[in-house]
Amino acid sequence: MNRLQEKFNAEVQPALVKEFNITNPMLAPKIEKIVISVGAGEEGKDSKLMQNIADTISLIAGQKAVITNAKKSVAGFKVRAGYPVGVKVTLRKDKMYAFLDKLICVALPKVKDFRGLPRTGFDGRSNYNFGLNEQLMFPEVVYDNIMKTHGMNITIVTTANNDKEAFRLLELIGLPFVKGSK
Repeated sequence: MNRLQEKFNAEVQPALVKEFNITNPMLAPKIEKIVISVGAGEEGKDSKLMQNIADTISLIAGQKAVITNAKKSVAGFKVRAGYPVGVKVTLRKDKMYAFLDKLICVALPKVKDFRGLPRTGFDGRSNYNFGLNEQLMFPEVVYDNIMKTHGMNITIVTTANNDKEAFRLLELIGLPFVKGSK
């Protein structure tokens, strides 16, 4: 069992049950999944670059990433149905906790001038979204092996009933938020 998962079971879940007066501990908010995605934009036309992005995200996540294709043609974006438009990977259970632990303890402290994640990333359905500008902060990524630096969007999906519970869950787990009011 991962260190972060043990922390959730031993400290975070009992604290949430007590704080929100939850009668059944199984109903306490928990993290359901983490989705890492990269929008390719113009790079979608270059198959080698798309494969390089997919390989990089696979290294970071510890699980094979898939290349997503456009479902509809959009002339304004110069995209046809079936063209590659991005890369994504969905993490659950052990791999999810391992990635989150690596993100909190290794990757985010490497970001220059990092003051915390914004508190405004909640979507109203207790999910939290934030973006990273480049992939070089992760220890698995070797600079010589990447063709082009790219950012990524990370979505943390929780089972919380509202954003307040989701924020408290992520805060107790150790996600570094910006100091101050919400």
